[in-house]
Amino acid sequence: MQLMRICRAAANSALFVLVVTAGCADVSQKPTEVQQPSTDRTEIAQQAQPVEMALKFAAGDSTTYRVTRDSDKSAKWEGPVPAEPRRFPGGHTGNRVEMTFTQQIQSTNSEGNAVAKITIKELKYLSKIRDKITLEFDSSKQHDPASPLAKMIGQSFTVELRPSGQVARVIDAEDARAAVKGISKAHDVADALLAEEAVRELIGIPGLPAADKNRLLPGGNWSNIESFSFDMMGPKSYEKIYTLNEVQQIGNRRVAIAAMNAVPSAEQAKELYKEQESATALSRMFDNKEAYTGELKLDLTSGKIEECNEELAIEWFFVDPNPRTNEPPAALRMTANLSYSIERVN
Repeated sequence: MQLMRICRAAANSALFVLVVTAGCADVSQKPTEVQQPSTDRTEIAQQAQPVEMALKFAAGDSTTYRVTRDSDKSAKWEGPVPAEPRRFPGGHTGNRVEMTFTQQIQSTNSEGNAVAKITIKELKYLSKIRDKITLEFDSSKQHDPASPLAKMIGQSFTVELRPSGQVARVIDAEDARAAVKGISKAHDVADALLAEEAVRELIGIPGLPAADKNRLLPGGNWSNIESFSFDMMGPKSYEKIYTLNEVQQIGNRRVAIAAMNAVPSAEQAKELYKEQESATALSRMFDNKEAYTGELKLDLTSGKIEECNEELAIEWFFVDPNPRTNEPPAALRMTANLSYSIERVN
């Protein structure tokens, strides 16, 4: 049975390991003007002016943010219980990290980049394998002060930030990494959270346009490409299209609000598929549905992110076309959910 072979393949693999790579797309559309309401001429005049969708930095400025990244994958057998394959890798597997940090700008340069000192204030971490929690930590609750995750609280490192929200480089994180060195699973997690790739993902802001495309009218849009690998289910690549919907006047602040809707990127996917043809062939046996959406709010007055969130949800579904005699159909359902959010605390 095809379904049995697929289940065995899943049992012998990590099901689908999530790997993310991101880059700027060269797809850009000319900003267009949206029709403006005629009730407030001052607001109409403001809305008609291009806005700069970029971060602004000032030496000495300090801001606190809360960032969350959540990764969850699952597999579920849907069929006769006696027919369920042995060692079937069912249940939910994934991890969630929530970090509150203070970002203090130490200096800026002529390109608008900034050197920022990042200090970890709070941390929550949860890891599970097939519904079993393997590691849990919450700095707001009573915990072991000797835990390497507890030792992360108060640690600092420095990074260089671009106005587009990306971490240009991690300048110095050696002291923080040295504080969490060890041989336990918790030590490995703490060390991984301070690795350069993790710092880029936790501190960087996705979604903002490149410097040469960041002046937009309401209705204008920009895009970038993001790719994922789901192990046995193959790679997926998306063009994330952001549209500046409106600019709101909130008290003495102007806040730009943009929505993100992603579509599969055929050209990028074609290159990825060449590298993983066997996984792609397997994924074609499944029906699937997917949605990748998000929202971004930028305080134009202060040049700071108000909040940003993105979520990718994918479901693969396979029904065995040749069930055993006198048995109801069997099916395999697998899902992957990735989410990211960051919000300004003060």
